[in-house]
Order: sequence, then C-alpha cells, then structure tokens
Amino acid sequence: MDKDLSKHLMRAHGVRTADWLMAIAGDTPPTTSEVERALGWPVIVKPSKQGSTVGLSIVKQPAELAPAIAESFRHDDEVMIERFIAGRELTVPILGGEALPVGEIIPKKEIYDYECKYTPGMAEEVFPAALTVEQAAEVQRQAQRAFAALKLGGCARLDFRLNAAGEFYCLEANTLPGMTATSLVPQGAAAAGIDFPSLCERIARLALGEGA
Repeated sequence: MDKDLSKHLMRAHGVRTADWLMAIAGDTPPTTSEVERALGWPVIVKPSKQGSTVGLSIVKQPAELAPAIAESFRHDDEVMIERFIAGRELTVPILGGEALPVGEIIPKKEIYDYECKYTPGMAEEVFPAALTVEQAAEVQRQAQRAFAALKLGGCARLDFRLNAAGEFYCLEANTLPGMTATSLVPQGAAAAGIDFPSLCERIARLALGEGA
C-alpha cells in the first residue's frame, strides 16, 4: 500500500515506472515550477497509501496542482505527484509467481478511476489483451520482477501503461485484488483455463504454504 516505497523497489529491480515527486504533510510541497521541470504536465496526484484511485486527480495545468494535493491529503499524509503516462491500460495477474494472461482495461473515461472500476458498463475488460507474443511476454516478465521485488506471495495484480513508443510502465501493485467472479484476476485465470472455484482453492493453498 506504500506506492512511494514500491516504486523505489521496482526501479531497483529493473522495472520501469514513471518519474515522481512526493509531498509530505507538514513539509512544503513541490512548487509548480519544480513539478513542471521534473515531470512536465499532465501529472497524476494521488495518496501514496490508498487504493481504488480514492483521492486521485489528473492535473493538466499549474493552477490545478495545489487543490489536487489538498484533496489527496484528505486521505493520506503522503501524496505522490507522478508523471502521466498516456497509453493503453494493462493488467497482469500473478498467481504463486506465475504470470497469468495479460488483460487490457478500456475505460469510458480518461483514466480507470473509482467510477469506472465499480460502475457496470464504465469499462471494457479484455482477456487476453491484443498484444504481440513478445509484448505479452515482456510485460509478464516485468510483472513477475515487480512481484519478487516487493516480496509478494499468493495472488496479486500488477497494473501497467503501454505508451506509444512501446514501453511498459508499472503503475502499481495490487496486493489484495478484487476477487468476485467477474474481477480482473478471475478473468485472467479464466483465460488460462482456471475456473473460479479452482482459483480460490489455489489461493488458499498458497496461503497455507502448500503451493499452487
């Protein structure tokens, strides 16, 4: 749940992730000129230790920065200001260290926000994603590397953006991903031929240290 620490660990293990700055409660936050110089516009402003895109904003111009930071501070005492990566939204479920088929999320809005995640019909989810064999293998490798770097176990989901230059950027790790029958991890498992009861069984066995 600590996005700042996670990004440091991912970078240390060769996983590409967008540049970022931090604003800490009680300290002077980065100025608009510092953000423009380090990251450019637009940027994503979000609580460092929250999920489901709660408190997240896209900031496209300097005047929007301070209100966005203030909104994120309502949810956390650490706020991340991150370079916005335009491109396709991808997700890689990991089960016991094994990468499942890559999915693509096509939101009805500019980003896959809280509304898109939890409102039926606000996003299309495609498994497997329309990628080349090489692209799918590369993003799966990066997901496995991030999974190992963060010392995760059992089941997790790694989210990525694929930019126009063909580069994958890891957005974050979801260590407690949604687990309804229609959530992203079960969809990835289904694409690998693992039905929902079998997936739940494998997750439980991993938690007990019995392997998948």
